[in-house]
Amino acid sequence: MIGTGYTAIHRRRFLLGALTVGGIAALPGVALAEAAAPADAASEAVRRLMVLSTKNALSRLGQPNGFLNSGVARFGLPVLFSKGKAAAAASGPLAQPAFRQQLVQRLNQFAEAGARGAVPAMAEAARKLPIADASGILHGRHTAATSALRLAMGSGLVNALRPPLEQALVAAQDPTVAEAIAALPGVTLGDVAHAIALSADNGIWYEIGSAEADIRANPAATGDAALIAALAAPTATAQPSPTGTPQP
Repeated sequence: MIGTGYTAIHRRRFLLGALTVGGIAALPGVALAEAAAPADAASEAVRRLMVLSTKNALSRLGQPNGFLNSGVARFGLPVLFSKGKAAAAASGPLAQPAFRQQLVQRLNQFAEAGARGAVPAMAEAARKLPIADASGILHGRHTAATSALRLAMGSGLVNALRPPLEQALVAAQDPTVAEAIAALPGVTLGDVAHAIALSADNGIWYEIGSAEADIRANPAATGDAALIAALAAPTATAQPSPTGTPQP
């Protein structure tokens, strides 16, 4: 059974540095610029790092039980399904711990479809992102590229997740999700898709940061000559965090 309290949140301590960036990124005024980025080598290397980190992370999460098996991306019951959101839920299935655990598991499994479907949009966003301080990112901490992409995208990841999530929910007509929705009048599958996207957002960025740290630790494994050269340069060695773990 998957617990809904998720005391395992301590696994995310190594990523607490991202929360400040995440808070800024959530502001509606922060958007991804559309202008073409400078074609210098450092900027191109950062962009390649962003694209590859994103693809690797979303590919991992898109595998069966990808979210449930992740120490940082797995999420608990979205606020939408909280007992306090509707009086009708107080005596219905959402008041039953066993049902809530089952619902959490199903929603994490549906999130896999969102991760798979978001890959093209996220990769395109990274390719278009103007890089203001490419050298600083390459010389920075293990998750500097992830932090820069997150700050620039704002709510872009949530927006990329929602369409494939809604499509998966509509196609599946899952009985557990249907029973939960029935307990909350007015809630639709679109609302559920949005709730999953919001709940998965932070964890996905943590997973992307972890993927970036893996690439920095072993650039040769990418097979990308330009990226290998940029990350192998002595001045481009990322400084480890105090705990030796990534912080997007």
